[in-house]
Amino acid sequence: MSAQTTPHRDQPAGSAHDLKEKAADQFETLAEKATDKFRDVADQAEQFAGRVAELGRDAGEKVQEVVGNFKGAVDKSLKDQPMTTLAMAAVLGFVLGALWKK
Repeated sequence: MSAQTTPHRDQPAGSAHDLKEKAADQFETLAEKATDKFRDVADQAEQFAGRVAELGRDAGEKVQEVVGNFKGAVDKSLKDQPMTTLAMAAVLGFVLGALWKK
């Protein structure tokens, strides 16, 4: 009878070892998948940041162009109609002051 119980006792120990190996394998597989996903997300974030930076540069260039056009228009207006330009500046200052006060 003890010959029969000895293999029976070894089997649970072997099963525990097998379970341990399976758990370790599954953990390793999950860790690899998580690492792959993390790399994918990092790559996507890097691409997104690049696109945002490019859009920011484009917007900055357009703002500079508008400012240049506005400056040119003001300079021309000052030369052609100085009193009208001064009156417009005064009105703009008054409006901004009224808005700021509120």
